Amino acid sequence: MPRPPLPLNALRAFEAAARHQNFTHAALELHVSQAALSHQIRKLEDRLGVRLFHRLPRGVALSDEAAALYPVLNEAFDRIAAAINRASVSAEREVLTIGVVGTFANGWLLPRLPAFESSHPEIELRLFTHNNRIDQGSEGLDAAIRFGDGDWQGLHCTPIADTLFAPACAPAWLHRLKTPHDLAGVTLLRSYRSDEWPRWLQQAGAEGVEARGTVFDSSLALAAAAMSGAGVALLPLAMFERELRDGRLLQPFADGITLGRYWLTRLRSRREREPLKRFRLWLQAQHALAASDAS
Repeated sequence: MPRPPLPLNALRAFEAAARHQNFTHAALELHVSQAALSHQIRKLEDRLGVRLFHRLPRGVALSDEAAALYPVLNEAFDRIAAAINRASVSAEREVLTIGVVGTFANGWLLPRLPAFESSHPEIELRLFTHNNRIDQGSEGLDAAIRFGDGDWQGLHCTPIADTLFAPACAPAWLHRLKTPHDLAGVTLLRSYRSDEWPRWLQQAGAEGVEARGTVFDSSLALAAAAMSGAGVALLPLAMFERELRDGRLLQPFADGITLGRYWLTRLRSRREREPLKRFRLWLQAQHALAASDAS
């Protein structure tokens, strides 16, 4: 038969008395009488079958058993107090739930999140990544960041970032790509938006080239495939600045094309809560700052 749990009040009384090594000080901390504290400690000693304190003329000394028990209890109570403090702070924060297309999250938002958290400690941001196909109503999101033309029925859309699309490849492919017509001899990795490569090729004057490579559901997967040497991908360059800067991706041609924007979207049937308004204004300010740095 399992033994009953140790009484929490008695453990708390012991921890305080052991920390102060003085019953009077421990009783004052716990807002109980010294007699009540002594009673709790006697209960614990009876339960454990050991003596925990040696009474001295000016305080108490820990027995060997108490010296072994005290650090374990002290750490446990500290951890409980920290957890309660975190829960209390969280309860005071406003939760904002945002769906984010994975490419934007990885390439733009995540590097800037510390700045948002620093300037808005009152908001607890919860991010859920998606591949640009999302139902905000059924998924319980306050808003979603998506890529496209901003023409989504039932949604209020705020533009937050622009980016040019251009071919990108692994360094090993660069020597094969002198002009856009050279793309006819390599694998062109595609997104599920089938018009992207034809539009870029037409602008670059290489209309006869056809894209027949593997189709991916996100630019993150496209970029990963390109970096592995699987082919050439048409990517939103601003979302892959680190990879381009580090040389893991290279841009063989200067031609870029605008295929859409990143938008912060919310249901028109729902009002814009104050935390979402603050997040929107922060996104717009960050975009303006990035644009001014680029110019």
